[in-house]
Amino acid sequence: MDKHIIFEDEQIRAIFLKGSSDELIFSFGDLITRAKGLSINAEKSLHKHDFNVIGIMPKLKSWFPESSMQQMFVEIQELITPFKTRIGYGGSMGGYAAIKYSNLLDLKRVVSLVPQYSINPEDVEDPRYNMFFHAELNANMQVRPQDVSAEREYIVVYDPYCTEDRAQYLKLEQVVPKIQTLNLPFTGHDAIAVLASSELLHDFLMHEFDESYFYKKIRQVKKSSKFYYRKVIENLLPRHRNALGSILINNDLQLDNQFFDSKLKQNLLRELLSNKQVSQQDLLKLGIQVNLPQENRSHLLDCFGHGLVFNVISQKIESYAAGAIALNHKFLIPIFAKGSGLVQINLNDERYVVAMNDRQVMKLFKEQEPLTAGMHPIVIKKYSDFYLLSYKQLNLSTNEFGSQDFIEDTSETAQFVTQPELP
Repeated sequence: MDKHIIFEDEQIRAIFLKGSSDELIFSFGDLITRAKGLSINAEKSLHKHDFNVIGIMPKLKSWFPESSMQQMFVEIQELITPFKTRIGYGGSMGGYAAIKYSNLLDLKRVVSLVPQYSINPEDVEDPRYNMFFHAELNANMQVRPQDVSAEREYIVVYDPYCTEDRAQYLKLEQVVPKIQTLNLPFTGHDAIAVLASSELLHDFLMHEFDESYFYKKIRQVKKSSKFYYRKVIENLLPRHRNALGSILINNDLQLDNQFFDSKLKQNLLRELLSNKQVSQQDLLKLGIQVNLPQENRSHLLDCFGHGLVFNVISQKIESYAAGAIALNHKFLIPIFAKGSGLVQINLNDERYVVAMNDRQVMKLFKEQEPLTAGMHPIVIKKYSDFYLLSYKQLNLSTNEFGSQDFIEDTSETAQFVTQPELP
């Protein structure tokens, strides 16, 4: 890889990466990708497409002071003159610089992700960056009409729901001519990380601007970006609680256990437990692993694979599919088996015995409560391969529709097997 430093002062370092393209890309670093050796912002993606690149990397959090940029421009004139097509790319502080110095560098196109208009608190109140403003170093730092031109193409990507970035965008919109905007909702200030893709970057730099085309490409990148879902979940939780369930259902996420910080993980769990039936699969998608204590009881299933329950509405023992039980868990109380004994259920943190009379009227009795006249408890009998639920000499039998009856034989419909407790 052929690259070397072509300019350096106290504020910035410019590195030339030689490629084979007719175009010259100016790639501006940001607060995170500051000058470090010969590293260039988005270097891997740019080198993949063999672009000629000048990486302008900030050494300090100083927002590319005009004095440094002017001096750099003088010193690199001979190198850049042969390149008639010049394109600027950057995010945040780098996105600001790509717009601010578009006239100076004679850029044909500028691709700017979540840029600033200024960090001067007198221009825009932005508590994220106002602290880095130095009046002497950053004099006249706002993007001015003389910095930009209608002859150039400006593409800005940002989240319109991010209050600080929207304030910066609205200022830019007033001064930048023919600004072409792509919205990336609910991602906050992290568009650079969300849209990390060499193919998308190539299209941003080279493809004719077509809003529908770019939104299609952005959707494709977002679908494969775990970082995107983290930002969306983080930003949606306070506003749209039901969205989390939709994200889990519609996307095959497999995140690692370090993906969310502890605070966000706690908020995620609270929302999940408050708004939906949580399954272990949901937790695994979010990178949350939990070791459940071993359940020594097992849910009884009939020969149709349906779970045996006590329906508190009909006051009957019936069988239902697992999904129906999960959706109606307040009314369909699973019947478990540990061995031979009485049929019992847990309801409102209390244990009840299921009893019946000769007219097959069932009733619940608290564990220590006496039975009324004519009522007899239903008994579970454990055999080597199955269980029976019996009333006197009769055995409970279910059909494919979940209804029950008591019969005298032990046919398959009267035999129940077990599985671990339903999620």
